[in-house]
Amino acid sequence: MTARQTTTPQSRKGKTLTTTTAMEAPVTPVSTAPALGQVSFVGAGPGDASLLTVRATELLATADVVITETPEQALLVTTDAETIDAGRDNDGNELTAAARSKLVVKHAKAGKHVVRLMVGDPFTYATGPEEALACHKAGIGFEIVPGVSSVSAVPAYAGVPLTSKQHREYTVVSVGDASIDWSEHADDDTLVLLSAVARIGEVAKALIAAGRPETTPVAMTRVGTTTEQTTVVSTLKTIAADAKAAKMTSPAITVVGDIVGMREALSWFETKPLYGWRILVPRTKEQSAGLAQRLRGFGAVSEEVPTISVEPPRNPQQMDKAVRGLVEGRYEWIAFTSVNAVKAVREKFDEYGLDARAFSGLKIAAVGEKTAEAIAQWGIRADLIPSGEQSARGLLEDWPPYDDLLDPINRVFLPRADIATETLVAGLIDLGWEVDDVTAYRTVRAAPPPAPTREAIKSGKFDAVMFTSSSTVRNLVGIAGKPHQSTIIACIGPATAKTAEEHGLRVDVLAEKPSVEVLADALAEFGAQRRDAFIEAGDPVTKPSQRTKRRKS
Repeated sequence: MTARQTTTPQSRKGKTLTTTTAMEAPVTPVSTAPALGQVSFVGAGPGDASLLTVRATELLATADVVITETPEQALLVTTDAETIDAGRDNDGNELTAAARSKLVVKHAKAGKHVVRLMVGDPFTYATGPEEALACHKAGIGFEIVPGVSSVSAVPAYAGVPLTSKQHREYTVVSVGDASIDWSEHADDDTLVLLSAVARIGEVAKALIAAGRPETTPVAMTRVGTTTEQTTVVSTLKTIAADAKAAKMTSPAITVVGDIVGMREALSWFETKPLYGWRILVPRTKEQSAGLAQRLRGFGAVSEEVPTISVEPPRNPQQMDKAVRGLVEGRYEWIAFTSVNAVKAVREKFDEYGLDARAFSGLKIAAVGEKTAEAIAQWGIRADLIPSGEQSARGLLEDWPPYDDLLDPINRVFLPRADIATETLVAGLIDLGWEVDDVTAYRTVRAAPPPAPTREAIKSGKFDAVMFTSSSTVRNLVGIAGKPHQSTIIACIGPATAKTAEEHGLRVDVLAEKPSVEVLADALAEFGAQRRDAFIEAGDPVTKPSQRTKRRKS
């Protein structure tokens, strides 16, 4: 196409305007339809959704849309990506592969990067192939990120290897409603049976009739790789009755063969010290993130119930005056005695348009590592952290006395909660310092937890409660009631234990140091000793919550 340029005078501004005029047919408008997106089919664990590959985490970090099929998978989404449940419809019915395919294609056609999380491995007993074919037909690019299949993962979590030096072969059979010639499986190779719970009696009889000894070991594991995992070890002769007695339900993986005998030595998951325990932690999720992970390592599931709520001080003028004094150089030290104190000062800085530069020339003390970490997130480092006990007393032991030759200013800014800090204030005064003891925030009792949680606390459905301060004892009892007598009570220190006993609670576990990590370790040691006692007595290992009725009698 050719074009002609013309120059048009503009008398008002004394300038010329250059325009371009098409000489031929107008240009065809560019399509505004969005470019097609990309789909990543990602294996997200056979039950434990944290069994992810590095590639899976990379894709989750960049996804626009994440399509899940279990509630646990939704917890893996930590970005602002849109999360869509493709597990069941509004009536609770499981979605078909066709319905899930339409959902995936729909969002990809909108130009989105779609991460489709799938249980186990996308191409192993899953709907990955059907959904990927739908993308292919729609001209949408896709990739497959292999995952951990339940075929291998569940037996591994049950302590049952599928191969060994003596047993080199295994066969996977999907039972369901299929008609299977079991005579083809009459040898001694290991069998991995899927969807066999409802037909296990029929299958066992068929295998015996085909020539397998009735004493052949069988292991059936339901909801494998989760803390609800249950394994029944039996034989072909008795597995139907044993599975029924144990109330085994789908989903379950069944392993048949002599290799099941290795479970006695290799069972590692169900023998964890707190396996399957439901533990109440009277803290917020943010406060107990590390603790939850530690308890999970011991096989437990934690449930957080906030017992306090942090609110601004009733009179903010004292805090305003202290922050102005900080900026003007009034203080030599600022002492943070909690993460909440750090947060309160930071919020006040934001209000005034200040940042970490306001701490220039100021020495900073933190009562412990957690508080120091909160300060570090601000981009600054604490000058003083207790070398021993992480408490006000420990802080005082390391605090330097005031020296009028070395210290140009003798004043300390102490932002705190609305509860007394006499020990720290008195100790600093004894060391020659003047202290501005300022209420930076108030702690008030939180709202009661939901009714099901309150009922679980009082009826003994929690196996343990971890108290991390005296206030958590008082507040939990105040908002939810006293834990049942069967519940194991773990306390972070003597003062907390004393408060628990004053409220009529029996303290079972006491941490050697005032640390939530040490408290978790102490509870795990208690659980291990309790488990060993059951085994030594020849009794089945039960959780504290399973002994509720026995204790009532």
